[in-house]
Amino acid sequence: MMFSEVVRLAVDSFKASKVRFLLTMLGMIIGSASIILVTTLGLTGKQYALDLISGIGPNMIEMQYDGGTVVGPDNTTAPDYMTRDDMNTVVEQVPGITYASPMLEFHDRISLGGGIVKDTMLLGVSPQYKQVRNLAIRAGRFFDDQDAIAHTKVAVIVKPFAIALFGSPTAAIGRSITVSGIPFVVIGVFEESVETFGQSEISDQTILIPYQVARYFTGTDTVKQIFFTMKDPTLVPAASEEILNIIKSRHRATSVYTAFNLTQVLNVMAQIANMLTIVLTLAAAITLVVSGVGIMNSMLANVQSRIKEIGIRKALGATSREIRLQFLTEAVFLSLSGGIIGTLVGLAIPMSVSFLTPFKIPISSWSAVISLSTSVLVGVLFGTLPANRAARLDPVQTLKYE
Repeated sequence: MMFSEVVRLAVDSFKASKVRFLLTMLGMIIGSASIILVTTLGLTGKQYALDLISGIGPNMIEMQYDGGTVVGPDNTTAPDYMTRDDMNTVVEQVPGITYASPMLEFHDRISLGGGIVKDTMLLGVSPQYKQVRNLAIRAGRFFDDQDAIAHTKVAVIVKPFAIALFGSPTAAIGRSITVSGIPFVVIGVFEESVETFGQSEISDQTILIPYQVARYFTGTDTVKQIFFTMKDPTLVPAASEEILNIIKSRHRATSVYTAFNLTQVLNVMAQIANMLTIVLTLAAAITLVVSGVGIMNSMLANVQSRIKEIGIRKALGATSREIRLQFLTEAVFLSLSGGIIGTLVGLAIPMSVSFLTPFKIPISSWSAVISLSTSVLVGVLFGTLPANRAARLDPVQTLKYE
């Protein structure tokens, strides 16, 4: 028997019991669509999480001092902090750095008049700190190179602090705050581009001032942290190692420094998201297994209702292999039809969302391949038992069957 004839007989069998087969296909449709949608949801969640972390700065490298001391001439010890010269040396020797900023931190209590005093954290940074940390200016402006060179007493404050002090970001512009008796003019209000949940150097009481001015309050050229931005994220891992080696070479061997970047965080997040997507996809595939049981029951009923037909075909010379192939083809045809419809439905939903809304939903072509492949596999696995039962029927008994 030619395969085309086998397919034709399968189609004829489907037409003869449309309602039963359509109800059986419904499980495959739901299962296949679920695989597509679950995979799409997993990819969407992964992309959202990666975009959220990337908003902090995937190109950023943060150098910080973690411990170790230096011994002075009078046998006193002091922390072996990094310096601005370390930053300048790194910028000169490491290619691909687009922005760099030192960070000098100190704390003070500022007076707002009327007996009101606020505890604050002041960070002395360069004008490039805005680009390095990807800050969003909500009112006014960030201080520039001219402000830094002229040692202008200007400040940029974080948005929650501006609201607490002056009522709104706009109202804060042009107002003065006094730090250790020195008045600073607020020229800008900023906030981080993405929520860091307190895991950054910026708090709700942070004031940014030019690094050159901050040195007046500390009397030192040391810095707590140094930030660098690479022109390409692919340069970050190698540049982190190179920057770390340069700074270590300029300090005592016992001093400890750390180069932190988001590359490892992004990689771990991607792995977690991929694993969750796989687990959810496998959970959705259970629906197909349940649908496979339905296909097996439907095909067993189909074999039972066509016993006499099987006997006639065997009497006319059909082999057991041809009978087995016939019913196995019908099972695969049933499951694959449901899989194709379910795949189209599963793809249509996210594509419609992307087309009709501004949201861009990532769609994986592999999810469609997995859905269709699983549909065929389910048809073969759960169609084998009915096909074997049909192939083993005794032609003499089948001809006598009423």
